[in-house]
Amino acid sequence: MKQSRQTPHLPPEWAFVIQFAGTDVEQGQVEGRVEHVVSGEAARFQSLDTLVAFFARVLKRPELKAAPDHP
Repeated sequence: MKQSRQTPHLPPEWAFVIQFAGTDVEQGQVEGRVEHVVSGEAARFQSLDTLVAFFARVLKRPELKAAPDHP
């Protein structure tokens, strides 16, 4: 599949799988498991803050900051 100019490049190094459990977004309750696709590193989260902290920790790694361009 060819990417159009309007479709942003989505590098696999920045891909995550999120599995929600016991989540009631309207009540501010978000919990589950998150996994970084490329490294396989996973963690459980009990709030949006802990989920975002996982993203930040993984994405600040030097090898992911300059993700190679995948045509």
